[in-house]
Amino acid sequence: MKKKSLLIIVILFVCGYIAIQQITQGTLKKSNYQYDQAQEKTQDEEYRTIRTITIAKDQVYKGNLVLVNKEHPVQQETIESDIVQLSQHVDLVQGYRLLDDTIRVSESVGRVFMEMVQAAQKDNVNHFIINSGYRSMEEQEQLHSEMGSEVAMPAGHSEHNFGLALDIGSTETKMELAPEGKWLEKNSWRYGFILRYPRDKTEITGTIYEPWHYRFVGLPHSVIIKMHNFSLEEYLAYLREQKQLAVPLDGETYEIHYYPVSAETTIDVPIDKNYQISGDNMGGVIVTISP
Repeated sequence: MKKKSLLIIVILFVCGYIAIQQITQGTLKKSNYQYDQAQEKTQDEEYRTIRTITIAKDQVYKGNLVLVNKEHPVQQETIESDIVQLSQHVDLVQGYRLLDDTIRVSESVGRVFMEMVQAAQKDNVNHFIINSGYRSMEEQEQLHSEMGSEVAMPAGHSEHNFGLALDIGSTETKMELAPEGKWLEKNSWRYGFILRYPRDKTEITGTIYEPWHYRFVGLPHSVIIKMHNFSLEEYLAYLREQKQLAVPLDGETYEIHYYPVSAETTIDVPIDKNYQISGDNMGGVIVTISP
């Protein structure tokens, strides 16, 4: 009887030991699995280089690269949100004059223009004046009625209707003769501006030569436009054709990507770089990735 009891105790002990071992091993396996998962997640986060952003359909109407002309009118979304009356921002009016106190423009464009004027002063070019900037639809329609289509676009079809264009003059003489005009034609691209209606592009732009009309498109786009002697129309067609570009500038490289957009969509951008998005007002967006 004692032997039988002892045998039962031994069997129970062995079974208990085996059960404990199985539980312990299972716990360790589960713990190791959880550790592996956590390690994988940490490594994924560490090496992730892109993020996904959403592009709304109306983005095609916004940004520095929108095309506005006879065929492509300004949309409500196109009008810049930071338009200011320059006469009320003395810090933005340094080194040049205003035709009158009503001149308005995008504040960010005004700052770049002032930087450009200050650079011109270092070359002893000092007589800049802004003759026109942003105009409301009502102001544009009145101008069109008074001056006619050869001088002024109909309301909604002028670059002056959304805040990125300036009519720049010289207080000394006509822009095509003035040092100010020559300096801008040679250097404005360095600051993101382009001569919007060049003499040799009238058939493409549909507008007469205007040596005073400058449009802000931003870097590096102004560089490419200058390098290839593009009009804005030609440049946007080039982007649609090429889809992506790498642009070296000042020892660094910008990336430019074109995407057709007909509905809300998503795109990937680098997680560690700055980027800008602009529509073209023709059904596409351009993503510019900065170094």
